Amino acid sequence: MMRRDRLFLAATLTAIFSADLYFILLPKLRSMGQGSGYFCACGDNNLTLPRQGGLATPRLSNWTFVPPLYGATSGPTDGGSKLGRLFAHPLYNIQTPVLGLEEKLLQAEQLMEYYRKKVSRWERHMKYYSEAAAISNMTVTEHEVTFDPDASWLKFHLGISRYALYSRDDPTVPQLLKDMQSMTVVSADYTQDEKALKGACDCTQVVKPSGHHLKLALKMRNFAKAMFKPMRQQRDDVTPEDFFYFIDFQRHNAEIAAFHLDRILDFRRVPPVAGRLVNISAEVLQVTHNDDLRAVFFTSPANNTCFFAKCLYVCKTEYAVCGSPDLLEGSLSAYLPGLSIAPRISIPNPWIRSYTFTGREEWEVNPFYCDTVKQLYPYNSGNRLLNIIDMSIFDFLTGNMDRHHYEIFTKFGDEGFLLHLDNARGFGKHSHDEMSILAPLSQCCMIKRSTLLRLQLLSRPEFRLSDLMRESLQGDPLRPILTEPHLLALDRRLQKVLRTVQRCIRRLGEEEVITKDFVKSTAGPQTDTDMTKAR
Repeated sequence: MMRRDRLFLAATLTAIFSADLYFILLPKLRSMGQGSGYFCACGDNNLTLPRQGGLATPRLSNWTFVPPLYGATSGPTDGGSKLGRLFAHPLYNIQTPVLGLEEKLLQAEQLMEYYRKKVSRWERHMKYYSEAAAISNMTVTEHEVTFDPDASWLKFHLGISRYALYSRDDPTVPQLLKDMQSMTVVSADYTQDEKALKGACDCTQVVKPSGHHLKLALKMRNFAKAMFKPMRQQRDDVTPEDFFYFIDFQRHNAEIAAFHLDRILDFRRVPPVAGRLVNISAEVLQVTHNDDLRAVFFTSPANNTCFFAKCLYVCKTEYAVCGSPDLLEGSLSAYLPGLSIAPRISIPNPWIRSYTFTGREEWEVNPFYCDTVKQLYPYNSGNRLLNIIDMSIFDFLTGNMDRHHYEIFTKFGDEGFLLHLDNARGFGKHSHDEMSILAPLSQCCMIKRSTLLRLQLLSRPEFRLSDLMRESLQGDPLRPILTEPHLLALDRRLQKVLRTVQRCIRRLGEEEVITKDFVKSTAGPQTDTDMTKAR
């Protein structure tokens, strides 16, 4: 009897201990594993974060909070700002090397001298224009202009380095966005590429060189310059299924959203973009000195002020954009430094698409196309091919199929970052994911470790990409910038990027696919790039 009681007591204690282990200790161990990065909080299809053993520990700066882009924003209600917590994460606090003269695009003295000359040229131009207008009995709207050496746009230009257009915690960027929303416009003109088309519009071409987006260059009172792209479509307008990517309208809200996405991905390769309501009569027509631009303005039957492109194939009122009656929303993109002081070159994308109705490029029919690219300069060494893959991931998330060229600053040579310019053809279809945009990733099966770590972080519930974009875009004055289906499409597409990487790893192995791009901290200041390729 005593033996049977002891056996029953032992069985009871064993059951209690097993229950404690299963329901209490095991969940705690799992949560500790997730907190240390060894367990992924994502779905089964996601990759887990690579262990730190395979990644040289990044050198972290102080955990400074990155200021919101437009002052106070309405963050999520489940515990504060997700965006703030993202930018406090160690992956977003990697200390960049000490910048030497060669790592900075411009020097202060060089830039100030350049703009003093531009100020003098502007003053002479306005003097001659005013005299000519007086002789012709024309009324000229004159604005007082001032050159401020401490202007936010000048600081933005001075902050461009070998690694990005701006640093992670640069307070200049949110200030520049606020300034672009309110600065007085003193001059409006066609952009330089639009001017180059004068007399060169060929209506027989399948791909039209310009016109659908009607971009203009606006100069501000303090000599800042921004590119204005007016609204052509409503937020919920979706690109028709029968439209080719090269005839799709360009969307001003896509330009705005692309800047915010680029910042959240920590690429920082898109110039700052802000939304703004522009009075196209007072801030464009009345301040332009270009007769060609004046000639394309008219008043619609509804008494709205409208204008259209100069290229002959769209010189019709049905292609015009109209204010209500004068106010028109659009995107303002900060100009980069002029080509004469900061030269940059445009290079064809190796994965350029066929801009015809029937043609196909080699990469579309040859699954081993990347093997050829890897043998060509400058993709046979350095980071250029990896940067192309970064760009393809960025474009896939936005749905932009129109990346025919990319630009780099010539000063930084082959190792300079790629500029992600002209993103207005993104966010056209929220229900379709164009997998061909990911061809550089799927064909080359290479990705930077830093890029992969951030993508995995953005797939976690606490840093969900759609939530971060929703919060970031909430600060723009034209909000809402993206509809909810477009925001949710970002999460879906991010999962597809991660699955593409996962397939590559299964086929080739992690060492072959994931490329290290951090270097270990040194005792003294770093002078070499922290993005050195180490395969």
